[in-house]
Amino acid sequence: SAPKPADVMRHSTQLDTNQTLHTDSPDLPECFQLSVLSWLPCVYLWLACPPYLFYLQRNNKGYIMMSILNRVKTVFGLVLWIVCWTDLFGTFHELQQGDSKPPIYFVTPLVVGMTMLLALFLIQFERLRGVQSSGILFIFWFLSVLCAIVPFRSKILQAKYQVRSGEISDKLRFTTFYFYFSLIAAELILSCFNEKPPLFSNIDTDPNPCPQSTAGFLSTMTFWWFTSMAIKGYKNPLEAKDLWSLNKRDSSEVVVPKLLREWEVEQAKAHFSKPPPAGESNHVGGESSPEEVEVLLSKQKDPQKPSFLRSLIKAFGPYFLIGSAFKLLQDLITFVNPQLLKLLISFTKQKGAPTWWGYALAFLMFFAAFLQTLILHQHFQYCFVTGMRLRTSIIGAIYRKSLIITNAAKRTSTVGEIVNLMSVDAQRFMDLTTFLNMLWSAPLQIILALYFLWQNLGPSVLAGVAVMILLIPLNAAIAVRTRAYQVEQMQYKDARIKLMNEILNGIKVLKLYAWESSFKEKVLEIRQKELNVLRKTAYLGALSTMAWTSAPFLVALTTFAVYVTVDKNNILDAEKAFVSLSLFNILRFPLNMLPQVISSIVQASVSLKRIQDFLSHDELDPESVNRTNTATDSSVTVVNGKFTWAKRDPPALHNINLMVPQGSLLAVVGHVGCGKSSLVSALLGEMEKMEGDISIQGSVAYVPQQAWIQNATLRDNILFGKAYNEHKYHCCLDACALTQDLEVLPGGDLTEIGEKGINLSGGQRQRVSLARALYNEADVYLLDDPLSAVDAHVAKHIFDQVIGPEGALQGKTRILVTHGISFLPQVDNIVVMVEGRVSEMGSYQELLKQNGAFAEFLRNYSLEDIIEEDEATEALIDEEENFPDDALSNHTDMVDNEPVVNEAKRQQISIISGDLENPKSRSVRKRLCSERKHAESDSEKKLPKVEKLIQAETAETGRVKSKVFWEYAKAVGPLLSLFICFLYGCQSAASIGANVWLSQWTNDAAQNVTQENVSMRVGVYAALGMAQGLLVMVSSFTLAMGNIGAARKLHYALLDNKFHTPQSFFDTTPIGRVINRFSKDIYVIDEALPSTVLMFLGTFFSSLSTMIVIVASTPIFAVVIAPLAFIYIFVQRFYVATSRQLKRLESVSRSPIYSHFSETVTGSSVIRAYCRHDAFVLMSDMKVDDNQKSYYPGIVSNRWLGVRIEFIGNCIVLFAALFAVIGKDKLNPGLVGLSVSYALLVTMSLNWMVRMTSDLESNIVAVERVREYSETKTEAPWEVEDKKPSPDWPSQGNVEFSDYSVRYREGLELVLKNLTLSVKGGEKIGIVGRTGAGKSSMTLCLFRLLEAAGGEITIDGVKISEIGLHDLRSKLTIIPQEPVLFSGSLRMNLDPFERYSDGEIWKALELSHLNKFVSNQPAKLELECSEGGENLSVGQRQLVCLARALLRKTRILILDEATAAIDLETDDLIQSTIRTQFEDCTVFTIAHRLNTIMDYTRVLVLDKGQIAEFDTPTNLLFRRGIFYGMAKDAGLAQ
Repeated sequence: SAPKPADVMRHSTQLDTNQTLHTDSPDLPECFQLSVLSWLPCVYLWLACPPYLFYLQRNNKGYIMMSILNRVKTVFGLVLWIVCWTDLFGTFHELQQGDSKPPIYFVTPLVVGMTMLLALFLIQFERLRGVQSSGILFIFWFLSVLCAIVPFRSKILQAKYQVRSGEISDKLRFTTFYFYFSLIAAELILSCFNEKPPLFSNIDTDPNPCPQSTAGFLSTMTFWWFTSMAIKGYKNPLEAKDLWSLNKRDSSEVVVPKLLREWEVEQAKAHFSKPPPAGESNHVGGESSPEEVEVLLSKQKDPQKPSFLRSLIKAFGPYFLIGSAFKLLQDLITFVNPQLLKLLISFTKQKGAPTWWGYALAFLMFFAAFLQTLILHQHFQYCFVTGMRLRTSIIGAIYRKSLIITNAAKRTSTVGEIVNLMSVDAQRFMDLTTFLNMLWSAPLQIILALYFLWQNLGPSVLAGVAVMILLIPLNAAIAVRTRAYQVEQMQYKDARIKLMNEILNGIKVLKLYAWESSFKEKVLEIRQKELNVLRKTAYLGALSTMAWTSAPFLVALTTFAVYVTVDKNNILDAEKAFVSLSLFNILRFPLNMLPQVISSIVQASVSLKRIQDFLSHDELDPESVNRTNTATDSSVTVVNGKFTWAKRDPPALHNINLMVPQGSLLAVVGHVGCGKSSLVSALLGEMEKMEGDISIQGSVAYVPQQAWIQNATLRDNILFGKAYNEHKYHCCLDACALTQDLEVLPGGDLTEIGEKGINLSGGQRQRVSLARALYNEADVYLLDDPLSAVDAHVAKHIFDQVIGPEGALQGKTRILVTHGISFLPQVDNIVVMVEGRVSEMGSYQELLKQNGAFAEFLRNYSLEDIIEEDEATEALIDEEENFPDDALSNHTDMVDNEPVVNEAKRQQISIISGDLENPKSRSVRKRLCSERKHAESDSEKKLPKVEKLIQAETAETGRVKSKVFWEYAKAVGPLLSLFICFLYGCQSAASIGANVWLSQWTNDAAQNVTQENVSMRVGVYAALGMAQGLLVMVSSFTLAMGNIGAARKLHYALLDNKFHTPQSFFDTTPIGRVINRFSKDIYVIDEALPSTVLMFLGTFFSSLSTMIVIVASTPIFAVVIAPLAFIYIFVQRFYVATSRQLKRLESVSRSPIYSHFSETVTGSSVIRAYCRHDAFVLMSDMKVDDNQKSYYPGIVSNRWLGVRIEFIGNCIVLFAALFAVIGKDKLNPGLVGLSVSYALLVTMSLNWMVRMTSDLESNIVAVERVREYSETKTEAPWEVEDKKPSPDWPSQGNVEFSDYSVRYREGLELVLKNLTLSVKGGEKIGIVGRTGAGKSSMTLCLFRLLEAAGGEITIDGVKISEIGLHDLRSKLTIIPQEPVLFSGSLRMNLDPFERYSDGEIWKALELSHLNKFVSNQPAKLELECSEGGENLSVGQRQLVCLARALLRKTRILILDEATAAIDLETDDLIQSTIRTQFEDCTVFTIAHRLNTIMDYTRVLVLDKGQIAEFDTPTNLLFRRGIFYGMAKDAGLAQ
């Protein structure tokens, strides 16, 4: 029998090393070719097949139609099978001829043939499963071709050899083999192409699908599919519309439910294992069975918390593991190159070795490096995508949770903290996923590296390792200190931002009081501390950079020194030195990463706990309000209600019994803090129900006390998700008196409202909120004091048109919380609340008869008062005092509201439904629209061009101008910049010197002159290395100093400019945007930019030194540099252009997520009352997806770049090795080692250099943005030296307006037109007029917050437009409408410049009736005011403003009356104080309530910016003009 193939193999390999290795034309024996080479691809395919088939079974994408490509592949596969079997039959045929072959000739064709059938099956099966390009098959064909190349060559060699002898022996196999080879080559080429997408896939419907889903295997591995985006981004800056839509599998709708499912499972588990609270198990479900009790007892030991980590792992673990598998492969391949380097160096030593060895080694090095690149980037891709999904799902989970948590839970975390969970904590998870694999990969790399080093140098390695281990605590210590400094610096930064925030929020007040310089000092003081900490951090940073740069060198030095001195026979030759160096370089990365990974794991675990706690909070009980009860005829019933805000708190409302009949109007009245708003919250299901029942029939509309306005157009705010019906909509606007306001707004009802309704007045916000409820057509209306914020006559209009017995809501059930006494006679029933109980209930007349609390309440405000003061009393302070969290507590439930009112009833109450046929609803509509016939007027009314109040933030596009870099260099200092570059150059030179010296040293080995100069060699090597370390330290330190200097200058310029900016800038720019400059951009300049510049310079110089070394050792390399550099710059330009724009788009799309979120949290009760929960979740998901849409290409762009740049790096390795092989006769081994080991390092620094360039460009934008805001137009100078007025000016207080006009900003209408009036010193002038008539503008003109558009104002003969602003403003006093306090002591708030003595301050406090309050405080004048004066009531804040005015006591006082925020007592106090203390001053009062100005000298009535009437109040009443009309409305005139 024929010998077994293995024997043959062993036999032949022993014989033929000469034939294989040591010849110039090597060949492998035929048997090896037939067995190992043919079987390798087959074994691979059979092994890979089962898991792959399993995967395909699970993931079906729909089938692909048979295409030409597919048919050709299939036919080729068939032919291949036939070819293999032809071989087999040929062997059988020979057997019959009596020429027996070894069994291998049967086995191999059989195996290969079977494998071809399998491949054929896979081709078709993949088509049916919708796979467009198969990686498995591609690798199979690639391996087949690779393995067939050897026989291909040897067959030709044989043929050549046999042709000479005249006869080719094995014609059949010769032919079949070439058939086989050409077919597998064809299959390989075909499998590079892509099939069409499967039928019915969602790609067809997608307008801009991500090409990844249709990309082929090669394209996926090299990220080629991204190229189209890179090109597009290079041609012109990317915009949001150019982005691909997110892959389905990464979108919120897939990712979030996945996590939530796992989390629910976790919660259910934890819930199941929790013992029931004592005493509950009995009365819930009767007696528990004994088995249950036992289970419960056994579980009682440790109630398990639901683990959020476990649900994350279950949801995203499997996908992440694929990435980990790639990482493992990559780690192993990393160590191939040092081994190849060893071989290469030993190859250059051998003189007679065949050259093909060298070429083979060079190409192997290239191939190993390239493979490593591909695998590494696949790993990163998997990790980053996991991170992205984590972030999406965490944000989604938090958003959904925040809509349903209880008030008690909400109280534990502020809106800011929840937003932080979303932004910071979710981000930490995202960052962690990229590092997480390092946790096992770093130790693995360290162990492998040490193993190879030990092989190389023996025990001396331990010396080097010892140095590394010693450096770890040093690095750790530095990290700990740095962390401490960072915390300290964060505190200063927070303090500074908080102060800036207050300053910008109250900038108007600062300007009015001329207090800017005092606050500027405060900011600069904090900034100085912050920079001091930064400087300390910089010292540490320089140290750690030194440690990081010198570490590899120190390790090498100690190892080599020990190695050489331990034993005389140890000779340091090139192989040992350079292989060890490259292994040390591999070690460097994991050693530095480990501490980082561990610290980021610690951070993430903190975040994990915070998120887990938040997601475990209690949720509102959706069943607390019964919405299905149909038995009673009353539409709202409360029986024995007892409610509390949090389970632990005492109840806020007890034994509440209410029956509100269908369609009646119920008023709820009571003193401040008696639980009126709480009652409404209870009806909405916002409070914890301790006992009792609530039932509400039908849907609910809710108007909260503080109107909640979204950042959307005015129309969207009113529609709130309902369809737009023009007629009904206009009727709503009319009823809520919004029509006039629309004419004032720049874009009509399409005006965009800023965050929190910032560009609407309080009254307008309240009316929009009311219109929203009216448009929503609910069955029950809960109105929480909607009339408080509006003017008296508007309130009357709204009550008549909407709420009252004749209003649009008649026939609906209305519950109205109110302070307005004048409306009470018209309501059906009144509930009087006292301290959380209902004290009495009945109609107005009944309650007056009973003579109880209600009558007392009425008597307090004697009747004529009642009528005039009416609802102008307001209580924003209302529930605030009892429940400081009331702003957050308006919380409702998502209840499935089915209006169970029968049809007939529905039609009677239909407000303004769309069906014109219904005569009843028509009458309602007539009543609503009687004042205005909208239908006709609408056609003439052209829609005004919508002007956005807030200009969109300009995201800079295109390249960053070199001017910006120059700006930054100037800020650092031009000479210093040059000096820094010089230092970096020196440092690189030292490093090269050290390595060149090492290569000289290793060449000693060849000349056998080692022993004499060992000490000299070691000494010089050490000296060069030390020099490098020192230079690194000095250079990074100098750089840090330069950067801090620049940061100081840039911040100062920005701050200075912002204090001098005119008010109009702050009106049109959202504060957030300015704060952003002070926080984000200054942070970038402080911290991110310096480190980027440091890294950039480092990588740039290290890449440069690599080139220099390689060119010095093999000059021919210079030829390759040009094309490689060209490709490099080309790729770099494409990448930077695209990635910069992607980063910008990403950061622009990030903030809407958070702003929408904080808006939702504040308005959650409204959202729930209207059952809009799901719509808001969808909106949030959309915003997150939009953000990930620009983040995803950002990740891929990094992978795309990485693969391309590392390819260039790999080419450098290839050419360095090739040229070393070519010139091996002229080179010594030391130089080869030097140039190739440098080349192996270059990939890293090239890659980082591009990243740093791009980071530098994105970070330098901060400088550009800060400069942009430091150069905005400034207002007039604060002091004009030659025009200073005399110190006692104004002595009389005469004020004259002559032909004065003013507008808010360029291009807007005039708000005051040609005013001419003169006021004598000491006169008291009241200014009245409708909203928007220009009342407030007059005060702004006196203070020159608005500069004149024509005419002028003179005070005591001085034209105010000529003197400095501070000179003017410090001589006028204002009591502003909204009292603004700054955080700091009370004393600071009264007198920031410390000009007055304590006595004077106490005097002012006494006159402003605050002395009792202040002297009761333990801190007295040092009483800390919190941000915005939150810890004082609104009335007290107003009194503080009065005290400020009393302290300044100037000749002219302007009083801008608070619309409503004050209770009547405070108001009277202020009025009486002003009458006594300022009687000889000129007083201008902007009045909202006429009774305050009835005794003034004269009244000025403004209308549309012009003087309508100006005379004494008595004369005006007599003339029966506008003033008379207003007085009549307020009940002051008959």
